[in-house]
Amino acid sequence: MTRTPDLSTATWRKSSYSDGGDNNCLEVADVPLHLVPIRDSKTPNARPLIFSAASWSRFVDGVKGGPAE
Repeated sequence: MTRTPDLSTATWRKSSYSDGGDNNCLEVADVPLHLVPIRDSKTPNARPLIFSAASWSRFVDGVKGGPAE
């Protein structure tokens, strides 16, 4: 069974590379359980995508040009 974390009190943040617009980027929240929820800032009430922390770390490394595993 997959458990979706309660994100009702989550604090969402944008990348420091965002151009400062209110509705044009992805947001991420820090939650327990080694999960990384991601949402589109244009639709903050939509269901977020939830990745494992390990998967998210590999994605970020790939974006930065880091080693592929």
